[in-house]
Amino acid sequence: MQIIADLHTHTTYSHGKGSVLNNVTVAMSCGLKAIGIADHGPRSAPWVGASVGQLKRMIAEVRALDRRSVGLKILAGAECNITSARGHLDVPLEIRAQLDIVLAGLHPGILPRSGRDWVTLTGGNWYAKVNPGYRSRARIANTRAVVEAVLRNDIDVVTHPGYHLDIDTIELARACAMRNTAMEINARHHEMTVDFCRLAAREGVKFVINSDAHRPADVGNVARGLAVAKAAGLGPEQILNIEGGGLFEWLRQKRGRSSWSEWAEQPPLHPEREMPERRGLRKPSYWSDWSSQGKIH
Repeated sequence: MQIIADLHTHTTYSHGKGSVLNNVTVAMSCGLKAIGIADHGPRSAPWVGASVGQLKRMIAEVRALDRRSVGLKILAGAECNITSARGHLDVPLEIRAQLDIVLAGLHPGILPRSGRDWVTLTGGNWYAKVNPGYRSRARIANTRAVVEAVLRNDIDVVTHPGYHLDIDTIELARACAMRNTAMEINARHHEMTVDFCRLAAREGVKFVINSDAHRPADVGNVARGLAVAKAAGLGPEQILNIEGGGLFEWLRQKRGRSSWSEWAEQPPLHPEREMPERRGLRKPSYWSDWSSQGKIH
């Protein structure tokens, strides 16, 4: 199996170590056909998450680079935080509507939506670590939050299921299969085990394998995720972002991007005809870094 897209990478817009262009350059050197820039939502820890303003700037930068990219589709995304037991996301709907791909995950270090949600999720999981008798209640609350998020929102990928927070694999997989939402096999974290994948696969869910790169050098580094998928017996028809997995058709259907079937044919950017002001965007500070450049190869 050959991975053609790494849909989950981070940049300095949140707490990644490289720029969008750094990640894109590595993706090209790896021979990928697509890369997702998916920085953390605003209710992450203050030094981790991207603000709404930063997400807007990230989208603009990705759009600009994508217009010049040849052979690589650059997707503007976000890794939204699930912030309540009712599945609320921290990235506003008007921002999500502009994204090419929406990822969402339940993280331990976030600012919950309300005090009650802090007690249910953050406090409950902390208490479960010191009181084993509370673990089943925390597991139920975690599972409900992620399942509700999938059912209430148009999420494309659930990131690192079970990352530090125990969930019911089967319940989540059922919800994802019903909503045509993929579950991530995360090559950076170790929660998505072989048994986890096998249980989820029985419910008919689709998977994606991503690096969750926080530095450019890790973009496309999905060897561990591939090993887990192979050990779990997953077939090519179950993994969207492998060669022949139908990734772009799946995204086209979910996101309504009718032109994606011809994404490789897009013309290069001509800065003199495509200045940001003509697209209704405020001229960003990074424009001078690339406006005089040609196509990205």
